[in-house]
Amino acid sequence: MLAGSVFVSIRSLRRVALNAALSAVVSAFFVLAFLDALPIEDADTLSRFLAHVASVVSALLAYLLFSMLGLLRQREVRRRTMQALAALAAVVMMSGWLTQPQQALSLSLAMVYLLGLGALILSLRSALRGDRLAWMAVSGVLFMLVALAGLGWIALDRAHVPWQVHAASAIAGTAYMATMASVLWMRYAYLIELHQVMAYGPGYDPVTRMRSHSETANMVGAAFKHYRDEPVPLGVIVVSIANLPVLEKLYGPAAVNHALFICAGRLRRVVPVHVEMGRLAGDGFLLLMHNCSDSGALLQLAHTVQAQLAKSVVLNTSSESASLGKQRTHWSAEVGVGVQRVSRTDARASRAVAMGRGISRTAWSYPSRVAWYDDSSGEIVGMPEFVR
Repeated sequence: MLAGSVFVSIRSLRRVALNAALSAVVSAFFVLAFLDALPIEDADTLSRFLAHVASVVSALLAYLLFSMLGLLRQREVRRRTMQALAALAAVVMMSGWLTQPQQALSLSLAMVYLLGLGALILSLRSALRGDRLAWMAVSGVLFMLVALAGLGWIALDRAHVPWQVHAASAIAGTAYMATMASVLWMRYAYLIELHQVMAYGPGYDPVTRMRSHSETANMVGAAFKHYRDEPVPLGVIVVSIANLPVLEKLYGPAAVNHALFICAGRLRRVVPVHVEMGRLAGDGFLLLMHNCSDSGALLQLAHTVQAQLAKSVVLNTSSESASLGKQRTHWSAEVGVGVQRVSRTDARASRAVAMGRGISRTAWSYPSRVAWYDDSSGEIVGMPEFVR
């Protein structure tokens, strides 16, 4: 989770990154402290220190969970919640100094469970109101309560705790961290999509999560404008899928949307970061490589794309939630890939796109399903199958 938070922070989603980092570090420190991993010899000192750790960490984790569930969107609610949690932690810690060390630890553990039960109730309420993310939070809090019960027992009576308690606490703690990591990842994935929607506006295609056809045309137009100012060769790859119309006639638009979604996901995994891409018409994609001085790399990418997209996949054929995973069919994309390297000074964006679509459709007839426009002869030629 800590490594993931660094990656998320790089993508400028600092609030999600901070939540993930704090959840990981604070939870790990809490477990280490309660498992007697700190260099504190005196038992009374350790008990008082653990009481403070339990109060502060539980208040912080409760705040992070409430934030994750979207309960703190209003500034006033966020401020009051922060003040209430801080006051509760302060009162419990000060009260602990009026009691014996073991009693202080028990009091802090009672606060931990009180906040845990409160988090469980709020998570369950959000889940019952239709928040799917909250159901994962409910399971995560349940795992947390089991782990806390075990850790509390271990801290209060280290010498007589059965090994089964250690095992159950370890499993529950690991399940809690895995669940919270999944929740944070889902939140992060949602924010990534939201960022793309806000960046592209109407040009965002929700099916493929790429630029729409019109936004792709704008991307190509801008690239060719830059090309006319600085004539560095451009690599254009157009991918066309021949059997989408047949898929729609047999199984409807839901299957087509699923097919496009999978193809777009595979493209994102194999296309290098310096290559721009977007959706093209209803059955294809366009890839644009700047500074394409090496046609070999362009052709290798074309073969890689064709091989990935042509793999068989299982599609859902119904858009109904209850039918997902039940109504399915096996499908393989009949992919044609058209490749051209633009190096002429009079090149135009519209002509390059139209030619790319024509080349990709011609590629359907070649064994390798990859075709190249040869500038010297002015002909479309099939490329031999790429051998890795």
